[in-house]
Amino acid sequence: MKILLFKDRKYLVRDESKDYHTQFGFLKSADIKKAKPGEVIKSNTGKSFIVIDADFIDLYNKIKRQAQIIPKKDLGLIITETGINKDSIVIESGAGSGAVGTFLAKICKKVYSYEIREDFYNLVKGNIEFLGIKNMKLKNKDAKLGFDEKNVDIIILDLPDPWELVEVAKKSLKPGGFLVSYSPTVPQVMDFIEALDKDFVYLKTCEVIERQWEVKLRKVRPRSQQIGHSGFLSFIRKIN
Repeated sequence: MKILLFKDRKYLVRDESKDYHTQFGFLKSADIKKAKPGEVIKSNTGKSFIVIDADFIDLYNKIKRQAQIIPKKDLGLIITETGINKDSIVIESGAGSGAVGTFLAKICKKVYSYEIREDFYNLVKGNIEFLGIKNMKLKNKDAKLGFDEKNVDIIILDLPDPWELVEVAKKSLKPGGFLVSYSPTVPQVMDFIEALDKDFVYLKTCEVIERQWEVKLRKVRPRSQQIGHSGFLSFIRKIN
């Protein structure tokens, strides 16, 4: 797939066999196909578009969504706080739209994703295929019944009642493994932390606020519309 860049706009060309239509005119299929990365092609209205190859993040930003996803700003904190890497085995519960699992699958060794809702399961399955992910195993199963995998490195919960999976998570985490819960409200955080026992160490709860800036020549100021609160991340470590 290819990306068409026009000023601050970006267009993903999924099918190069067809002409691509934009509000700035259409670009011929033949021109898109033969264009090399960095080459400029013109629309029928004379507008210039730069062509580049689509990378993973370009495709990731276009996945289909139904459930609210954990944004990239929060994913970054999960990765850095738990040290997720190429050798990590990760379980996520509450796949939603598959944003967490598919992103982490590009970093870690294996992702096991649990989703109880069949409609979400089918959506995530399509997103996995769209992104070409090969190391993510999706399961249409209630995680409260238990995870099949044992001795895993990290478990991430994105559920309305994460406290109900504390015992389940304990059985699958390796000693020293991380349990991460993502919740939008304070009462959910309180109930989750209260459910922990002596086999866990509570590390911290935090939120990430992203403040974007508009930079145009000498006009430099925070954007009028900001990304506000998305959710609280609670980090736990299993010690036994």
